Amino acid sequence: MLLKGCLHTHTTCSDGKLTPQQVVNAYESKGYDFIAFTDHDYLVKPNYRDLYSQVKTDMIIFHGIELTVFVKGYIHVSKIEGDEEVLHIFNHIGEYDLTPEQVLERLAELEKMYPLDAVEITTKGFRDTIFESLNIRYPKIASDDSHTLIGIGRAWIELDSKREKDAILKAIKNGKFWNCYV
Repeated sequence: MLLKGCLHTHTTCSDGKLTPQQVVNAYESKGYDFIAFTDHDYLVKPNYRDLYSQVKTDMIIFHGIELTVFVKGYIHVSKIEGDEEVLHIFNHIGEYDLTPEQVLERLAELEKMYPLDAVEITTKGFRDTIFESLNIRYPKIASDDSHTLIGIGRAWIELDSKREKDAILKAIKNGKFWNCYV
């Protein structure tokens, strides 16, 4: 089954402008099959998981968190939970004002701390050809990193998978998806 999804969204549970339900409604209206809530760890509301659980939708909703990690400065890693699988993504590598060589250095340090599965190569949903062409051994993911309604639907992934959380995460870990852009 062909599925469309976004693995990096923010809500009012941290610094997003839309409630979890509003985020879901916006993605659902654009034909998405799954999304991951990845609010910032240092801003997240104490009851954020309860708020996520109250969302009404037929989409698959992944619970995640965007971790702030210090590796010669800060970088972000999303931790996205399936039923049993967990996905770790080095987020928006083009936003740190680093050269490709510095990104690779940070990546090498990050690998010592987290079991990385993918790297996000878009910046706020826009294609970043410098980092897209970087020789990285991880699957490269396109995502919105949406904080507002206008940021939703710029970049996404599509994959042929069972409509199950762990099947989706396994396909991503194996690089069996396509990056798509508006």
